[in-house]
Amino acid sequence: MNRLYNYHTHTRFSDGSDHPEAYINEALKQNFSSLGFSEHSVLPFENSFALQPGNEQAYIDEIERLRLEYRDRLQIYTAFEADFVPGISEGFRTLKQQFNLDYLIGSVHLVKSPHEGKLWFIDGSRRETYDQGLNELFEGNIRKGVTAYWHQVNKMIENEEFDIIGHLDKIKMHNQGRWFSEDDKWYISLVNETIELIASKKLIVEINTRGIYKGRSQSLFPGEYIIRQLRQNNIPVVISSDAHQPVEISKLFEMARIELQRCGYRSVAWFTDSGWTELPLN
Repeated sequence: MNRLYNYHTHTRFSDGSDHPEAYINEALKQNFSSLGFSEHSVLPFENSFALQPGNEQAYIDEIERLRLEYRDRLQIYTAFEADFVPGISEGFRTLKQQFNLDYLIGSVHLVKSPHEGKLWFIDGSRRETYDQGLNELFEGNIRKGVTAYWHQVNKMIENEEFDIIGHLDKIKMHNQGRWFSEDDKWYISLVNETIELIASKKLIVEINTRGIYKGRSQSLFPGEYIIRQLRQNNIPVVISSDAHQPVEISKLFEMARIELQRCGYRSVAWFTDSGWTELPLN
């Protein structure tokens, strides 16, 4: 690509490792053209990864300060990675309007279970947390748990307003070939249903490299089958590193670019002050 960017970036305002300016300095070192910050949106319960209640405006103000300070060297954008939990998370449209965000990433990290108030945390570094949640909240029934994940993603697509779907098949991360196969007919059926919804809503899907460079996945989020289906449905994609450290802002971008080309893509989505456009992959 002739322009470098990353629109999925986490700093100390949520679960990242450093201050926003450290990411900007790294972006300048790598000759980036644009950098988008996307802290995890506030959730109404105690957690260790999202913005804390009341800190939203401090985050917005700091990114705006840096946007002005570096405006002649780097395009800087402000966003949230908005967590979707039915009946619990705040509406995405409200978030975007209240904080005047440039764009929104919609993601599912916590799957609502049949047990009132209990959520299955499918992310994080510990595989044991995934297994424990599956066993306790879905009676060890992987098909039931995975179906709940994809149906929650569908509900987000149908009911919320946002720009990018984050790490679409994140549910596979701690599976690692143990509980289900991505070739299972029931799994492919769920995936295809979601892809149809994405196409109907004209959303962008991120091609997220984090699972591979953190050693938690053998394939991108999403994997090859989904990427090919996205291409067949003319769904735009954006390469993302989901960076939690400055050095991660362009991790494995070249590998993702090659994979996209192999699957038939010739361009990716690119954000500017005028909105979304297309950027050639060559």
